[in-house]
Amino acid sequence: MAAAKLHIATSVPPISVYSPYDGALVGTVEATDASEIDDLLARARRGAELSRALPRHRRASILEGAARIVESRRDSFAETIVREAGKTIVQARKEVLRCVNTLKLSAEEAKRNAGEIVPFDAYTGSEQRQGWFTREPLGIITAITPYNDPLNLVAHKLGPAIAGGNAVLLKPSELTPLSAINLVDAFREAGLPEEVITVAVGGTDLGKALVAAREVRMVSFTGGFATGEAISRSAGLKKLAMELGGNAPVIVMNDCDFDKAVEACVSGAFWAAGQNCIGAQRILVQSKFYERFRDAFVAATRNLRTGDPMQEVTDVGPMISPEAAERTEAAVCEAIAAGAMLLCGNYRDGSLYHPTVLEGTPKTCRLWHEEVFAPVVMLAPFDTLAEAIEMANEPEYSLHAGIFTSNLSAALDAASKIDAGGVMINDSSDYRFDAMPFGGFKYGS
Repeated sequence: MAAAKLHIATSVPPISVYSPYDGALVGTVEATDASEIDDLLARARRGAELSRALPRHRRASILEGAARIVESRRDSFAETIVREAGKTIVQARKEVLRCVNTLKLSAEEAKRNAGEIVPFDAYTGSEQRQGWFTREPLGIITAITPYNDPLNLVAHKLGPAIAGGNAVLLKPSELTPLSAINLVDAFREAGLPEEVITVAVGGTDLGKALVAAREVRMVSFTGGFATGEAISRSAGLKKLAMELGGNAPVIVMNDCDFDKAVEACVSGAFWAAGQNCIGAQRILVQSKFYERFRDAFVAATRNLRTGDPMQEVTDVGPMISPEAAERTEAAVCEAIAAGAMLLCGNYRDGSLYHPTVLEGTPKTCRLWHEEVFAPVVMLAPFDTLAEAIEMANEPEYSLHAGIFTSNLSAALDAASKIDAGGVMINDSSDYRFDAMPFGGFKYGS
């Protein structure tokens, strides 16, 4: 694969991108140093002027055009995702389609949500007054994206920003920048002025400079809690949009569709090698059929194929790096030492970490309270729905949750009491449609 090109000259060494699966060189990108922040801002300033001047129909047309380009090159985009992020080819194709949908949704939003009329006559004495407000571009937005969805999560930043007439300083993950750069190229091919999106790939110092810059009016970040906290401390007077981690619970009631629950929970736990902020991490099963569910779940997990992500038959590809797999193995071994029982998995081969299932995990373990971001799931029994909801709410943050039951009243009761940004009924926490509202709950919301 040819080296990807960026658009800001730099004197620092280029960044090499390697396959998580076999360590092969996938490509190189130019690196941007934090000392170049003034040049980045000058370019973004021009981009903000150009973007603001684009009429809504033109923004929509550019977004629709970018969607068409991505769709027409879906095989190439999917292959890039596999090679730089390690997703399986089947999962990568689905991410490309989600990206296309995200861009189309953004195109529709570009043509509406312009503002509202204010009913002044709702207040005594203002009957002869009229007023309205419009929604205007913010200006420059810093967008920082992670490695696990290297295409669609970038689209989630760029699509709405362009629809709103803004300029973007985009910092994709150093581990997976190629998908982002290819998407930006699609935008430019669709007619977006080059200065509207500036890609800058670099380390922590660059991120700090992009966040702290006074001219930046908003920071949109997807990633871990520690980085999110650091951004909130240094951003200053800016709008912040944070998509942080989760520790998703799924409740399985004894009146559910058993086979559907098992299938959905296996997929929800191990999709993208578990590197998924809404992936099922804690599966809470009603005691009456806990053993039946556990045995079926473990059997289905053992049938998953772990290996080469380019192979159509592969279910679970590599984690992003051998170091990530090592950290996961250490956390699982820590839980086992504390009393958790290993039902399957906990086998590592380089960056491949085989799907792992635990039961009896002590609630003092970090696996129970923190985000694992790996192909690891914990099973636990419960007796009553109230008990399950209490267990589900134990971590201090949450994105999604799920419940399987044939009782609508129980489902709605759980949805109202579980602390989560979204509760999926008769599906795992992993379900997400890109038009859905999405956000966290409690700390990190």
